[in-house]
Amino acid sequence: MADYGVDDPGWEPLPWAWAAERLAGNRNFWVVTVSVDGRPHALPVWGVWNDDDHRFAFSCGPHARKARNLRANPAAVVMNDDTVECVSIEGRAHLVEDDDRRETWIDRYMEKYVPIQADLSADFLRANLVFEFVPDRAFAVIEREDEFATRATRWVFESA
Repeated sequence: MADYGVDDPGWEPLPWAWAAERLAGNRNFWVVTVSVDGRPHALPVWGVWNDDDHRFAFSCGPHARKARNLRANPAAVVMNDDTVECVSIEGRAHLVEDDDRRETWIDRYMEKYVPIQADLSADFLRANLVFEFVPDRAFAVIEREDEFATRATRWVFESA
């Protein structure tokens, strides 16, 4: 990321804990998928980052474009909704079909979002799809003049 100043003597990488904090506390995430014919699609979703296993999960309707796209092409990008302290993660998403894993994500989702939306129901989530996103690499930038050229950071995750 030389164009972001990481070859500058003042560059200091951000710790992963910085990114994990922003992901775990973020309410809305952008999910970008690509159709089989290469057309990009981006929409915000609610979702849950779990830093213990470096995974993200979100729910969507069975006929949603992102669901169709991910079935055909699992490559995706997930980003927090902050353009000043941005974290962008590239990876692959798959439909969670294991009932125990699905319930784990639903529990995490409920714990995070019921305080925001008290009428949220686990049955609503069960009636929809749950996708689990597995990261390959992540990027972060801080869009403040004093940090932009000295804090850009990239992380690479071990393959699942």
